[in-house]
Amino acid sequence: MEPGMKKYLLRIVNTLAMGLLWMAVNCTLGIKYDLGFVHDHITRANLLFYLWFLISLAAFLWWVIWVWSKPLDIEQ
Repeated sequence: MEPGMKKYLLRIVNTLAMGLLWMAVNCTLGIKYDLGFVHDHITRANLLFYLWFLISLAAFLWWVIWVWSKPLDIEQ
Protein backbone atom coordinates (compact mmCIF):
# COMPACT_ATOMS: atom_id res chain seq x y z
CA MET A 1 0.00 0.00 0.00
CA GLU A 2 1.22 3.48 -0.78
CA PRO A 3 2.46 5.55 2.17
CA GLY A 4 0.03 8.41 1.45
CA MET A 5 -2.98 6.11 1.43
CA LYS A 6 -1.75 4.42 4.59
CA LYS A 7 -1.58 7.81 6.34
CA TYR A 8 -5.10 8.64 5.13
CA LEU A 9 -6.56 5.35 6.37
CA LEU A 10 -4.72 5.70 9.68
CA ARG A 11 -6.28 9.15 10.09
CA ILE A 12 -9.73 7.65 9.51
CA VAL A 13 -9.14 4.80 11.97
CA ASN A 14 -7.79 7.18 14.63
CA THR A 15 -10.81 9.46 14.26
CA LEU A 16 -13.25 6.55 14.57
CA ALA A 17 -11.39 5.11 17.57
CA MET A 18 -11.36 8.44 19.42
CA GLY A 19 -15.06 8.95 18.63
CA LEU A 20 -15.94 5.50 19.96
CA LEU A 21 -13.83 6.05 23.07
CA TRP A 22 -15.52 9.41 23.70
CA MET A 23 -18.97 7.84 23.28
CA ALA A 24 -18.11 4.86 25.49
CA VAL A 25 -16.90 7.07 28.34
CA ASN A 26 -19.90 9.38 28.20
CA CYS A 27 -22.43 6.57 27.82
CA THR A 28 -20.90 4.73 30.75
CA LEU A 29 -21.00 7.79 32.96
CA GLY A 30 -24.43 8.89 31.79
CA ILE A 31 -26.33 5.61 31.65
CA LYS A 32 -24.57 3.10 33.90
CA TYR A 33 -23.81 5.53 36.70
CA ASP A 34 -27.16 7.33 36.17
CA LEU A 35 -25.59 10.78 35.83
CA GLY A 36 -27.36 11.66 32.60
CA PHE A 37 -30.86 11.36 34.00
CA VAL A 38 -32.62 13.91 36.18
CA HIS A 39 -35.10 12.15 38.46
CA ASP A 40 -36.61 14.49 41.07
CA HIS A 41 -34.28 17.44 40.82
CA ILE A 42 -30.93 18.35 39.29
CA THR A 43 -28.04 17.26 41.47
CA ARG A 44 -24.46 18.46 41.58
CA ALA A 45 -23.40 15.18 39.93
CA ASN A 46 -25.76 15.85 37.01
CA LEU A 47 -24.31 19.31 36.52
CA LEU A 48 -20.74 18.01 36.64
CA PHE A 49 -21.60 15.28 34.15
CA TYR A 50 -23.15 17.72 31.68
CA LEU A 51 -20.26 20.13 32.13
CA TRP A 52 -17.82 17.28 31.46
CA PHE A 53 -19.91 16.24 28.45
CA LEU A 54 -19.81 19.69 26.86
CA ILE A 55 -16.12 20.28 27.56
CA SER A 56 -15.13 16.85 26.26
CA LEU A 57 -17.33 17.29 23.18
CA ALA A 58 -15.67 20.61 22.42
CA ALA A 59 -12.21 19.07 22.94
CA PHE A 60 -13.07 16.11 20.71
CA LEU A 61 -14.41 18.33 17.93
CA TRP A 62 -11.35 20.59 18.19
CA TRP A 63 -9.10 17.52 17.90
CA VAL A 64 -10.99 16.23 14.84
CA ILE A 65 -10.80 19.62 13.11
CA TRP A 66 -7.09 19.90 14.00
CA VAL A 67 -6.30 16.42 12.67
CA TRP A 68 -8.25 16.81 9.44
CA SER A 69 -7.09 20.35 8.69
CA LYS A 70 -3.47 19.24 8.28
CA PRO A 71 -2.63 18.72 4.62
CA LEU A 72 -2.14 15.13 3.56
CA ASP A 73 0.31 14.39 0.75
CA ILE A 74 -1.25 11.33 -0.84
CA GLU A 75 1.01 11.34 -3.89
CA GLN A 76 4.24 10.39 -2.12
